[in-house]
Amino acid sequence: MATKCNCGPGYPTPREAMKGPREQIIYLPCIYRNTGIEAPDYLATVDVDPKSPQYCQVIHRLPMPYLKDELHHSGWNTCSSCFGDSTKSRTKLMLPCLISSRIYVVDVGSQPRAPKLHKVIEPQEVYNKCNLGNLHTSHCLASGEVMISSLGDPKGNAKGGFVLLDGETFQVKGNWEQPGGAAPMGYDFWYQPRHNVMISTEWAAPNVFKDGFNPAHVKEGLYGSHLHIWDWQRHELIQTLPLKDGLIPLEIRFLHDPDATEGFVGCALSSNIQHFYRNKEGSWSVEKVIQVPPKKVKGWMLPEMPGLITDILLSLDDRFLYFSNWLHGDVRQYDISDPQRPRLTGQIFLGGSIVKDGLVQVLEDQELNCQPDPLVIKGKRVAGGPQMIQLSLDGKRLYVTTSLYSAWDKQFYPDLIREGSVILQVDVDTEKGGLKLNPNFLVDFGKEPLGPALAHEMRYPGGDCTSDIWI
Repeated sequence: MATKCNCGPGYPTPREAMKGPREQIIYLPCIYRNTGIEAPDYLATVDVDPKSPQYCQVIHRLPMPYLKDELHHSGWNTCSSCFGDSTKSRTKLMLPCLISSRIYVVDVGSQPRAPKLHKVIEPQEVYNKCNLGNLHTSHCLASGEVMISSLGDPKGNAKGGFVLLDGETFQVKGNWEQPGGAAPMGYDFWYQPRHNVMISTEWAAPNVFKDGFNPAHVKEGLYGSHLHIWDWQRHELIQTLPLKDGLIPLEIRFLHDPDATEGFVGCALSSNIQHFYRNKEGSWSVEKVIQVPPKKVKGWMLPEMPGLITDILLSLDDRFLYFSNWLHGDVRQYDISDPQRPRLTGQIFLGGSIVKDGLVQVLEDQELNCQPDPLVIKGKRVAGGPQMIQLSLDGKRLYVTTSLYSAWDKQFYPDLIREGSVILQVDVDTEKGGLKLNPNFLVDFGKEPLGPALAHEMRYPGGDCTSDIWI
């Protein structure tokens, strides 16, 4: 008689993950830093099951013990990279803090609908053991360890290194990179073990971006414009790729197929998507494959407004690329069956800075004939623009939040501070391509008990296409 596989967390392949159950709850950090509300950031649990009486409601809030952490991105203690290990289970959500440099470990296994704090790793431990700070991306490793990228050193200067945690005790073990081997800047990363490679990206020194965006810093070369290629086994930086017309490369995604030697990175300020790949010589190359043209405007901080691509993701079948233009206000879907020639298949406007009755007048637009209408859903006018995105496992639902980073939210979208952010849901045509807003779905963080909050990156308990890596 055949026995059922007693396997570890996640799924054996990306294709199998697409057959996983529909998401019923979403975890996401909510931020109060820079909002004028003296309350700690918290982890919200949101019911997204259409059959539930609590559909579209925040059903639990887990406040952190400190103020002004700036919760940002999250990751898992273990994921599909450990699928073959039956001793592992996806029970802890890692919450590294962008500003305070703390790391919160949250127990989501005991009661998934009511998470509780499991452990707090204080910044001094990270400073002392790693000489790093301002933490961003958290990925689980096949070894069972957890790795978190940094943007700075303890004083807020630029430094792209990686903190390694024990996956059971969550003790800080030290740096992943070899001594003295950090990159000049840091932000996101993705690894592909079958090809012995990891690639990391750059934002800027925390001291540069933490209080807002200054255009002069761009001219001074203080924002990132490179990809860093690492030897995965030796933990060494082996190549740095300058990005031609690629300013502020943020989110990076390899194709999910673990055999793939290519992927995409979204360059925020230059508003383009760049395709990276291993070339015939065995080193790595990069080319621009999508450009969002800037709009000539009046009534804004600069005479030209970039789209500001702030988040990208790939569907688990590696067919579609999605990204958000936080300033222009649209989310786009591209068919990447030919990765060198992405084809636009869907576009939807969800707020943004160029809506018809806003303060900005568009003088010249290479793409649109008129300024888009503001988004009003269930009686609420949506403030801000589409920012973090997360796709359902089957690829049919795209969730969107509107907060980027509290200091930049306050600068570019003051109404977002007053009104709070939202979660929207976009229905996806996975056959021909196409995006359509679900008019019945709205999670409004403007109505939170302590006041409007800024909701950021989304995670499902069972994993998703931006936290799982297959080996």
